[in-house]
Amino acid sequence: MFVGSDTVNEFKSEDGAIHVIERRCKLDVDAPRLLKKIAGVDYVYFVQKNSLNSRERTLHIEAYNETFSNRVIINEHCCYTVHPENEDWTCFEQSASLDIKSFFGFESTVEKIAMKQYTSNIKKGKEIIEYYLRQLEEEGITFVPRWTPPSITPCSDTSLSSCKKQAASMAVIIPDAALKEGLSGDALSSPSAPEPVVGTPDDKLDADYIKRYLGDLTPLQESCLIRLRQWLQETHKGKIPKDEHILRFLRARDFNIDKAREIMCQSLTWRKQHQVDYILETWTPPQVLQDYYAGGWHHHDKDGRPLYVLRLGQMDTKGLVRALGEEALLRYVLSINEEGLRRCEENTKVFGRPISSWTCLVDLEGLNMRHLWRPGVKALLRIIEVVEANYPETLGRLLILRAPRVFPVLWTLVSPFIDDNTRRKFLIYAGNDYQGPGGLLDYIDKEIIPDFLSGECMCEVPEGGLVPKSLYRTAEELENEDLKLWTETIYQSASVFKGAPHEILIQIVDASSVITWDFDVCKGDIVFNIYHSKRSPQPAKKDSLGAHSITSPGGNNVQLIDKVWQLGRDYSMVESPLICKEGESVQGSHVTRWPGFYILQWKFHSMPACAASSLPRVDDVLASLQVSSHKCKVMYYTEVIGSEDFRGSMTSLESSHSGFSQLSAATTSSSQSHSSSMISR
Repeated sequence: MFVGSDTVNEFKSEDGAIHVIERRCKLDVDAPRLLKKIAGVDYVYFVQKNSLNSRERTLHIEAYNETFSNRVIINEHCCYTVHPENEDWTCFEQSASLDIKSFFGFESTVEKIAMKQYTSNIKKGKEIIEYYLRQLEEEGITFVPRWTPPSITPCSDTSLSSCKKQAASMAVIIPDAALKEGLSGDALSSPSAPEPVVGTPDDKLDADYIKRYLGDLTPLQESCLIRLRQWLQETHKGKIPKDEHILRFLRARDFNIDKAREIMCQSLTWRKQHQVDYILETWTPPQVLQDYYAGGWHHHDKDGRPLYVLRLGQMDTKGLVRALGEEALLRYVLSINEEGLRRCEENTKVFGRPISSWTCLVDLEGLNMRHLWRPGVKALLRIIEVVEANYPETLGRLLILRAPRVFPVLWTLVSPFIDDNTRRKFLIYAGNDYQGPGGLLDYIDKEIIPDFLSGECMCEVPEGGLVPKSLYRTAEELENEDLKLWTETIYQSASVFKGAPHEILIQIVDASSVITWDFDVCKGDIVFNIYHSKRSPQPAKKDSLGAHSITSPGGNNVQLIDKVWQLGRDYSMVESPLICKEGESVQGSHVTRWPGFYILQWKFHSMPACAASSLPRVDDVLASLQVSSHKCKVMYYTEVIGSEDFRGSMTSLESSHSGFSQLSAATTSSSQSHSSSMISR
């Protein structure tokens, strides 16, 4: 508790820009009476030095203890600065250190008291600032003009040109502050002063831009957006999402940056793996979907959100799954979501306000037990899971109409997989309740209510109907089709187990060809190796162990190197092993010296035992706890550049070992340099 203070030193610069004041402060510490009695003091004294630099717009506060300084050393530093991207914001940083040398045998007690006091002071800080702001308002002070240099003295003819330059530079620097003080625009105009461009998306912190494209954000929310975007720009090597999309992930996690960053980076990896960014341009839905999937876009709701109509009750989910498989259905839903994002951007421009989500109208007329077919429900649950993870906060409202008696059964199955925030956006109407008060007319204009809901607007959404059984395909055909769908991406996925690495074979006919690779470590830590052999290994065998059996196309595991082969005799290592941590993205290349067979291997990385002690290190234990099983996942792409296309430029083939991931923002590098390849940041 602050009791009082005496000024020890004070300094002011001639122009008034710098003000330094040093005080000796008297504090009453909330400590046990016994401790105060033993220490022999009722109050403690601190020295506080405040340094205000109005020119740089910074305030530094340093404090240290005078009482018991031979037993306890306390240092604290606070810093107020102007935000580098928005000069109307203040940045605050605070650090403190405590070193207890001795304190009458009460060292532990003093440490606990100090931590408790420090924590409560931080919480109290905001209240104190708000208290003094209210006092200023009561005194009629709502604006404090920024510091400006003293007025310029009249110039002689010889120095006229330099004075003009100085005046012009001041006019560029201080127009905003001066205008607030009531100066006319003429007094500040300068031919050389550039006109600011307001409201362009390039100025990400411009107030007009925020209002136009992002909506009402608190300063804290804006700060979270800037920090997360800046982190992406520094660590993410691919396409940076737009601010609107970053905001969706922040809102989905209540602006918790760490949680939002984790789910967003997982989503970015997923988008890269399945080439989702190009799905609208590169994938055409099968004709069966175009004919029998009873859903489509239909104008917009009263808030300007794009409106998607789904006649689920008229859709033959079993027939679609039997004719197309889960993967084609999932891909179609992804294309719908991508189209929704595009329509949100268009509506934002049309209506002149931020529109970041859409409304979905689901008509359940015709829903019956046929729709509860287990594989169909399973496909629906998987679709919900993927959409929830990768398109958060895109559903503005869900209107469920004409819900039949069987609906509660379906709702019981799917609701646990739907996020609580999303669930609150559901409005469910039974029978014809949607036509009454609080119904459809509250959310959709009468002119665009679809005709099948007794509206006046012709809706071009397909009517659905039963899929002919002649279009059904066998499980083998569907599995092959699923493989084809997801291997359209240039990336492949593989699982790596302890004792079962994943290996791929590359045959090189001409020496001096270049093998290039690009892979992400999605789970676990792995060791990447490259081997050469003059003879071809046996046909690839997939891991068939029960614990390692893989049925999904996203979980391939192949071993090529025979167990009887000996390193150095049957095959040789051509690159030093590269340890890759979970979440890292690695790109590189190798110039082949000899023709033959090259094997790229991803192997499970076991934590090495500590050489100096038989006890495991803390880092090793923590790392082992993070891996739930002896299983790793990688997503990779390889390509061979022929010797005739390679011009010997190693600059174009430098490996990049970046740190973008869903779990690690650290960028790692290897300084090793080989004669045939390079690993660099």
